Amino acid sequence: MKLARNLIATAVLVTAGVSAFAQAGETVKIGWIDPLSGLMGPVGSNQIKSFQFFAEKFNATNPAKVKFEMVPFDNKLSPAESLNALKAAMDQGVRYIVQGNGSSVAGALIEAVNKHNERNPGKEILFLNYAAVDPDFTNSKCSYWHFRFDADTSMKMEALTTFMADQKDVKKVYLLNQNYSHGHQVAKYAKENLARKRPDVQIVGEDLHPLAQVRDFAPYIAKIKASGADTVITGNWGSDLALLVKAANEGGYTGKFYTYYTSVTGTPTALGKGGEGRVFQIGYGHYNMGGQNDKWAAEFNTKFKDDFYTNAVVHVFNALGQSMAKAKSTDPVKVAAALEGMKFNSFNGEVEMRKTDHQLQQPLFLAVWQKADKKYPYSPENTGMTLAPVKTFEAYVASTPTSCQMKRPG
Repeated sequence: MKLARNLIATAVLVTAGVSAFAQAGETVKIGWIDPLSGLMGPVGSNQIKSFQFFAEKFNATNPAKVKFEMVPFDNKLSPAESLNALKAAMDQGVRYIVQGNGSSVAGALIEAVNKHNERNPGKEILFLNYAAVDPDFTNSKCSYWHFRFDADTSMKMEALTTFMADQKDVKKVYLLNQNYSHGHQVAKYAKENLARKRPDVQIVGEDLHPLAQVRDFAPYIAKIKASGADTVITGNWGSDLALLVKAANEGGYTGKFYTYYTSVTGTPTALGKGGEGRVFQIGYGHYNMGGQNDKWAAEFNTKFKDDFYTNAVVHVFNALGQSMAKAKSTDPVKVAAALEGMKFNSFNGEVEMRKTDHQLQQPLFLAVWQKADKKYPYSPENTGMTLAPVKTFEAYVASTPTSCQMKRPG
């Protein structure tokens, strides 16, 4: 009897061990759907390298003991191409997708994932959004199957205008943005927040231009100068920001730029030393975060001769590893349940995936373009310049309310 009891106890322990680490060693495919061609191709190229680099890092350290494998698809910045990529990914057994460049693309993917999951129980897909920042995705269009690891447009504008409220030299603002949902939202929240915090500030001009199509921004700079604007607010990214600041330098515009994406490929080179002290970026990170992040950035630069700036990649792998360990599964349904409300430490401190809308709550940082120095030494694109932190906004300061009415499985 004693022998039998010992055998039963051993069997229970073994079963518990297998259950706890059922996914150990399992390969988790992650479909990356973003541009590798066209004007935004260089941005996508940098970001897939970032995902591959950190997949390797987290394969060695994630608590779920799984192996992450990136499966890249070039969507050409097109919603239609993205839907084709999603189908191809599912055909390859992918059950996790990541995307970030273009809220128009993200919107199409959210809708497609929702429909697929409703029609195919047991084969659900989870969408991990690392850079598409339209606030609607965690408000009116919120989805159980979508989690955002970037701060949305409203959060960034809340922090940015909190800083601008104290800048007495900001008197006349020009809004220049890309003509799609993100650009519209930047303009909308800029006007609303400035009206509330600085009603004396004048909006002296507003333009929306085609996404990733404009090659010469000189006419826009001429309009900005003619308006008398001392400040430009823009959510432009990639070539649309790089070419804008290049035109500003060449056109002799000396006002300030408040941006979201100064760190992104091509913009540091376009700025050079011309925007010193006049170009600001609001975001959840910057080049000089310190600690492990700086070590990773140096290693990334050595390996790829490129700069690491999409820090949300670290959030994604942190969250996946910890939620899979908590769920004791790689099933997207169980992982989503584990990820809701999860708090974890990442490169910018403790963050929380808000359960009500799946919007990551995290600190934001305002940084300014200046010469690299001993305190802030990282120099992107070998410019001799850097983004140095000016102000930190704790998560509760930048947080914005949500109208999300989450529909959950079952």
